[in-house]
Amino acid sequence: MTAPPKNAVFHMIGNGHIDPVWLWNWQEGYQEIKATYRSALDRLTEHPDFIFTASSAGHYAWILDNEPEMFEEIRARVAEGRWALVGGWWVQPDCNIPSGEAFVRQGLYGQRFFQAHFGRTADTGYNPDSFGHAGTLPQILLGSGLKRYTFMRPGPHEQALPSRLFWWQGPDGSRVLTFRIPYEYCTWGKDLEAHIRKCTTELSGTVNELMCFYGVGNHGGGPTTENLASIARLKADPDLPELRLSDPRQYFNAVQHTDVPVWSSELLYHAVGCYAAHSGVKRWNRAAELALVRAEKLAALATALTGITYPHDDLARAWKRVLFNQFHDILAGTSIESAYEDARNEYGEALATAQHVANAALQRISWRVTVPHREGSKPYVVFNPHPWPARVAIEHETGVPTDFTIVDERDQPVPAQRIQSEATVTGWRKRLLWTADLPPFGYRTYTILPEAAPQTPPVDASDTHLENSNFRLDIDPQTGGIASLLDKRTGAEVFRDTAAVGQVMRDPSDTWSHSLLRYDDLAGRFADSTSVLLEHGPVRSTIRTTSRYGRSTLTQDFMLYADQPHIEVRVRVDWHEQQRVLKLHFPAHLHFPQATFEVPYGVTTRPTNGNEEPGQRWIDLSGVYRPSGVIRGLSLINDAKYSYHALDADLGLTVLRSPVIAHHDPYEPVEGSDYRYLDQGEQAFTYWLYPHDGTWRDAGTPARRRCLPSGRW
Repeated sequence: MTAPPKNAVFHMIGNGHIDPVWLWNWQEGYQEIKATYRSALDRLTEHPDFIFTASSAGHYAWILDNEPEMFEEIRARVAEGRWALVGGWWVQPDCNIPSGEAFVRQGLYGQRFFQAHFGRTADTGYNPDSFGHAGTLPQILLGSGLKRYTFMRPGPHEQALPSRLFWWQGPDGSRVLTFRIPYEYCTWGKDLEAHIRKCTTELSGTVNELMCFYGVGNHGGGPTTENLASIARLKADPDLPELRLSDPRQYFNAVQHTDVPVWSSELLYHAVGCYAAHSGVKRWNRAAELALVRAEKLAALATALTGITYPHDDLARAWKRVLFNQFHDILAGTSIESAYEDARNEYGEALATAQHVANAALQRISWRVTVPHREGSKPYVVFNPHPWPARVAIEHETGVPTDFTIVDERDQPVPAQRIQSEATVTGWRKRLLWTADLPPFGYRTYTILPEAAPQTPPVDASDTHLENSNFRLDIDPQTGGIASLLDKRTGAEVFRDTAAVGQVMRDPSDTWSHSLLRYDDLAGRFADSTSVLLEHGPVRSTIRTTSRYGRSTLTQDFMLYADQPHIEVRVRVDWHEQQRVLKLHFPAHLHFPQATFEVPYGVTTRPTNGNEEPGQRWIDLSGVYRPSGVIRGLSLINDAKYSYHALDADLGLTVLRSPVIAHHDPYEPVEGSDYRYLDQGEQAFTYWLYPHDGTWRDAGTPARRRCLPSGRW
């Protein structure tokens, strides 16, 4: 081995990476955080030159609440400069799945805690173990006061980068000085010589100062007495760089003027299976994020208009529940089964809080809306929490007479129909459906009157056919998918082949899908379908198809509204397959397509090569419609999923995966053993198909994304 350059320096970063949840529950993680911090404090007493680095304000909050005396020791070491605060976020989250607002809240609550209790904030973002990093993060990091960033995954075998140290630039030009950790963020052996010598291979002529991480991790532990003795011994080795006990801030200060390259893209791919693993936690997360944002907006409005007290503490507590469960091994779906009982409960607490806050605000505001009294009437105030106008379908359970009509505040009739009630044990409780045109961040009033309102359904419908002025949709009787979708506005056929078909892919990979980039090994398709006209009225008509594969069923309710430019599809899956992936495929009738994905507070385009990709609420394919040569596109919007692919003009939504729970390579499952598999049983979600002219920008796709399934406005 060649000797390192004479001026080479290794900043030895003593840390104890702790997964508060993974192969254990949060209560065990709680104890391990306490034990690791106690050990670090003891090492600081024993070794005057030792520095300890730790992130995650949520971990410190546990110590403050449970061991205030220990917290005071930590405060003293922080003030002394020997306990380095990094991260600035509540936890080390998954860095692709949370929404942009959730990332902002990670920084808000994390940095606020650091400032309140330590008198300072972190300046270095710190996510060594997260499985990939959205390209929009540099702007979010800078907005949180984090000018530097440290990560490890993806590794060099997964994502080639121009240097270990580089400027990471976001789409808006924001830059953070970023370092990719070599080889490992923690160590388990007593002697660090092999690890340090391995890191010397990463030295280059441009960057001769690197961070070298050490300390027992994952289940905590931190630097040991043997680790520190090993470093002391190796300092005298002339064939090694200078070994300097340090922290990330000192490192970045030392290299901040180094001329390093710029990287202007995402940091992918590692563990693409995480974007579809455990449908439950993905749905809870999406619902809680949106519910809290909606509750905050409505509460702020109620406070401004009526003087009601803003519920700061309730909302902060709810957000912290969500932020904690965005930890990468929870939100990624890679933890043990019982951990998701805890996650379900904590997301449930956040959702319940959001519901109470929103209801209090809406009740407060609506009580002050004047609605003229009409004998036998039932008035409703319908709010739009979005900053854009919305034309939406409203579903509401109520008691109504046999003959009824719905009018707006101008006394104009509104198309309405009865649909299946949730209260199937009684005849008087009904569910109504009508269309509301709502102003941006405003409301309108609608009144149910006991008067007959003869209406003719504007949708032509049968068990296999739906048609209105916008679309003609035909169902394939074999697969239960879409045999044809004609956009009557342009005469364009949206799909070149049967769409919305459940395709089952073989998936022998672990929970993370380590070493895989795509799922393309077809095991079979859902078929043996039945279809029935479920509802037919002046607002919408619905065909329900039920198809089968193995012991599983796929039910899709295809809904065509009288005057909406999209098709809504409510899906229910009863899944009983193992080591398989379920996808819905949409082969668009496009050439030279471009795939655009919603990402946290932004969009990105990616190659249409079939790789599994993370995304937020929507994906869009836009390209040339060959018969006419014009640019057309298809947006797919959903309320619970985060994993997609685009292969040429074939758009795929990954519905679920069913690997062995918490299976990590290189362990090989033993045939005949008793394992539990992900996503067994029933789940539901909704997606919307939005064919359009031009690109997603021309069509305004972001404004059409839904907050929740129809009826929860």
